[in-house]
Amino acid sequence: MNYNTLDTSKTYLVTGAAGFIGYYLARTLLEQGCRVIGIDNVNDYYDVNLKHSRLELLKPYEKFTFIKGDISDKDTVITAFETYRPHVVVNLAAQAGVRYSIENPDAYIQSNIIGFHNILEACRHFPVDHLVYASSSSVYGANRKVPFEETDIVDNPVSLYAATKKSNELMAHTYSHLYKIPATGLRFFTVYGPLGRPDMAYFGFTQSYFSGKPIKIFNNGDFENDLYRDFTYIDDIVEGIERLLNNPPTDEEKAPHRVFNIGNSSPEKLMTFIETLERCLSLSLGTKVVFDKSFEPIKPGDVPATYASTDLLEKAIGFKPKTSIEEGLQRFANWYCEYYQMSFSK
Repeated sequence: MNYNTLDTSKTYLVTGAAGFIGYYLARTLLEQGCRVIGIDNVNDYYDVNLKHSRLELLKPYEKFTFIKGDISDKDTVITAFETYRPHVVVNLAAQAGVRYSIENPDAYIQSNIIGFHNILEACRHFPVDHLVYASSSSVYGANRKVPFEETDIVDNPVSLYAATKKSNELMAHTYSHLYKIPATGLRFFTVYGPLGRPDMAYFGFTQSYFSGKPIKIFNNGDFENDLYRDFTYIDDIVEGIERLLNNPPTDEEKAPHRVFNIGNSSPEKLMTFIETLERCLSLSLGTKVVFDKSFEPIKPGDVPATYASTDLLEKAIGFKPKTSIEEGLQRFANWYCEYYQMSFSK
C-alpha cells in the first residue's frame, strides 16, 4: 500500500489549525490539493501573534476555510460538520501544557474533555471515514520501564493534562465500539521546530537568552540522573499523521480504534539538548552562544523520562521519525533569528 498518497477528493477538518502541529498539517494537506476546514479559538495561552502568523501563511490557499470558534461550543462543532461534511477529522485542538494544568484545571476540562466529546458526537451524527486525535506521551506518567509501549499500563497520570489525554483515549474507544467510528489516537513525544510553541523549553530557553535572563533547568543540577526526553521534529510528526489519514482501523475489529506512539525513539539528556541548541544558535548568529543556567527542582507533573517505542507505527504505515536534534534545532534556530529579526548570518 502507498501510504504517501492522500485522497484529494476528501474534505479534511483540522481542529487547532492555528496551533503548531495543526498549522503544519493543514499546510501539508493544502499543498497536495486537499480541501481543509480549520477550526481554532486563537486563545492567548501563548503569544497570539504566532497563531496569526500561521494563519496568514494558510490564507493564500484557495481550498482553506477558517472558522474562528471553540470546540467546547457544541453548536460551533455541529454546524461545521453539518456545513462541510468532512470525511476525515484530525482533532489537534486542546489546552496544552503540563504545568499550566496545575494552575488552571478548568481550561483542560473545557477544551480536552467537553471539546473532545463534542467532536465525538459530531462524528457520530455525521459519520466520518477516520477520526485522528492527539493524545500525549504524558499518559505514561512516571513509568520507569522504557521504551514506552502502547500496551503499557497508563492508569497513573501525574498531571491533569495527562489525565485528560488518557480520558480522550477511553472516550474514543467507547465511541468507536458503540458507533463504529474508525479512530486513531496519537501519543506525541515532545514536538519541536520552527513556528513552535513558546511554552516549550527549547523556545523558552532561546527567548531567555535574547532577553539576557538565565534559563531555568528543572533537574536539580543532577547531571548523572538528568531528565531524558524523546524530542520529535515537526516534519516527522506531520508525515506520520499524513500516512495514517487514509488508513483507518478496519471494521473487522471489535472496536475500530487504535493508539500509536509517535516519537523519535532516540531520547536525549536534557543537558545534551541544551548544548545542541547553544551550538545551533551560535551558527545562526555567527557568534558563540552560552546560556546562563539556573538549576531548580523538578516541577510537579513533570516526568523523569520519555522514550517512545514506535514499532507499532512502523508496522502500520512503514514510517519511523528520523530527524536528528542537530538538524531540527538548527532549523528552529535559523527560523527564530529571522522571525524575531535577531542579528543573523547564514
